[in-house]
Amino acid sequence: MPIYDYKCSDCGKTYDVFHKVREVEADIVCPDCSSPKHVRLISAPSIRMKANSEYASESAPPCGDASRCGGVCSMN
Repeated sequence: MPIYDYKCSDCGKTYDVFHKVREVEADIVCPDCSSPKHVRLISAPSIRMKANSEYASESAPPCGDASRCGGVCSMN
């Protein structure tokens, strides 16, 4: 179930809603003032990599390393 953040348009409280499969956005109300007026906020997803991931120990090659990118990105 996705979790969405909302901000109440009346009292300004921010709250989370666990959306069910057939959740109707019109049924969502503020837990503080019971107002149905709200704005859905954009929130960053949470991403976690395990330490034993094949990519966790690799680091990006230096930009000027001719064996990799040859410095074509002009970042060095």
